[in-house]
Amino acid sequence: MEAPMHALEERLAFLQRHVEQQDREMLELSRELMKLTERLARMEAKVAQGTDGAESSPPADERPPHW
Repeated sequence: MEAPMHALEERLAFLQRHVEQQDREMLELSRELMKLTERLARMEAKVAQGTDGAESSPPADERPPHW
């Protein structure tokens, strides 16, 4: 009777460690996702600001200065 109980205790200990490792990894992935989301928002804002200034560019039919 001792052997089956010991085997169950080992399995339980393994599963507990595994769950803890998964929790740590999920937390790290969540942090990374937040950083990437913030970075994407900044890049989108930068692109949006760049397209606002596109209207002030010279007309397409204007000759470049090197001609």
